[in-house]
Amino acid sequence: MNCFPDEVIEHIFHYVTSQRDRNVMSLVCKSWHRLERCTRKSVFIGNCYSISPERVIERFSDLKSLTLKGKPHFADFNLVPHGWGGFVSPWIEALAKSRVDLEELRLKRMVVTDESLELLSRSFVNFKSLVLVSCEGFTTVGLAAIAANCRFLKELDLQENEVDDHKGHWLSCFPDCCTSLVSLNFACLKGEINLGALERLVARSPNLKSLRLNHTVPLSALQRILKRAPQLVDLGIGSFIHDHHSEVFMKLKNTIIKCKSITSLSGFFEVNCRCLSAIYPICMNLTALNLSYAAGIDSRGLIRLIRHCVKLQRLWIMDCIGDKGLGVVASTCKDLQELRVFPSVLVGENGPSGVSENGLVAISMGCPKLHSLLYFCQQMTNAALITVAKNCPNFIRFRLCILEPTKPDPDTMQPLDEGFGAIVQSCKQLRRLSLSGQLTDRVFLYIGVYAEQLEMLSIAFAGESDKGMLYVLNGCKKLRKLEIRDSPFGDMALLMDVGRYETMRSLWMSSCTMTIGACKALAEKMPRLNVEIFNENEKVDCSVDDGQKVKKMYLYRTLVGRRKDAPEFVWTL
Repeated sequence: MNCFPDEVIEHIFHYVTSQRDRNVMSLVCKSWHRLERCTRKSVFIGNCYSISPERVIERFSDLKSLTLKGKPHFADFNLVPHGWGGFVSPWIEALAKSRVDLEELRLKRMVVTDESLELLSRSFVNFKSLVLVSCEGFTTVGLAAIAANCRFLKELDLQENEVDDHKGHWLSCFPDCCTSLVSLNFACLKGEINLGALERLVARSPNLKSLRLNHTVPLSALQRILKRAPQLVDLGIGSFIHDHHSEVFMKLKNTIIKCKSITSLSGFFEVNCRCLSAIYPICMNLTALNLSYAAGIDSRGLIRLIRHCVKLQRLWIMDCIGDKGLGVVASTCKDLQELRVFPSVLVGENGPSGVSENGLVAISMGCPKLHSLLYFCQQMTNAALITVAKNCPNFIRFRLCILEPTKPDPDTMQPLDEGFGAIVQSCKQLRRLSLSGQLTDRVFLYIGVYAEQLEMLSIAFAGESDKGMLYVLNGCKKLRKLEIRDSPFGDMALLMDVGRYETMRSLWMSSCTMTIGACKALAEKMPRLNVEIFNENEKVDCSVDDGQKVKKMYLYRTLVGRRKDAPEFVWTL
């Protein structure tokens, strides 16, 4: 291909959008490396501390879209102390200083301040898209700056963020000339919304396709919004409580019938189950349904709703649906590809509630296209997992969480090694795996032998010795992220093959058995890795004995050495 002129190769490169393909192309030769960096407009950084913003800007001079991740994944389970880091401000400052023509910014698990959002809004005149997922540190004052200053904004997507509501009228800061919105999601906000400003904004946004409301938007306002935006494809409902005999409810039913484009539905933070009949007419077109926050819908209400959703491909739901409800999902949703079942109330008057191995087996028998699973359950058996592996060999993500994390197979009282072994043996394309239940080193032997495509593995309360971790590190050649908690892996496993960590993005270990001395030895051997050890907001004592156990360790590959914003409780070795 090098026989072609650079202009031809550059033209071909423009059609390659996959980040992985781009990374591989840049390694072919010096010429391709040069051409690839000049044509790449979208950059993904999986760890904001792995490289400096200045280096990214220098390499990719035509950068338009940037995705950044900050804190480790276990921050989602409150295992990363508050104040650990993940600040976006150095990145925005560097981008602004270099006058990058940034159009899109996507952040996950990062600390975002109002000052950063203000700078972002004033520095990039063509800015179009801001997506914040599981971020913290900002308020509605920062959102008001984005609304007021980003004149070409198409997308503002706020997912699972911690936002302080200092100014409830931030929506009124969108100028009257703003007609470009395509996607608006403020479902995670807790404060009151200026309903008049929201309705006016929707009315002047003819291209709006996705709108997700927070819990303060009442059913009456929803009816007026849908009347102004019948073109919506993705709808997140806030409050769905009203007298189902009222005139307002009847108006809503008549309005929803006309919304024939809706294929994705979510929300229902507050709900009257008797009102759900209003959405039945649009359920037949739904391909995505997220009821993971709809605690007010009981099992019977969920089942009645699901029976109308024959085209579903993605379903997020609470475990109050029960095994019977999952059986209805299996018989109704033959095209289901992704299922997430989240925990709700664990114990009721009649003992444990939720879902079990029976519900998962039913899903596997009825939904052969299923390839992504997150499943919180009361118990699991080896026989069930073997059946699931046989029925659904196309899993790329399989995450199982038993609410009693060390519970064995209740039928045989044996570990779940054989069940998970069947999963990794049958599912050849498995890239992400989370384990749960009583597990020995044998399951890690299976993973090391069969999980050839595995990229991310999450382990909790599992294993017997260092051998388990070594099986994984030696066998899973494509592993990028390994996270372990409350497992008996120590110094030998950590130090046996330290070069392996340079091919990975990160390693997290907490409440394991490694020592400070082993972590020091690892850091000394591998200078291109940052090895951080820390406790829960306790100032580091650098004089402690090398034999002391480390409570939390986070190891990651970096090109810039120690980070400068580490708090006192983080010790970088």
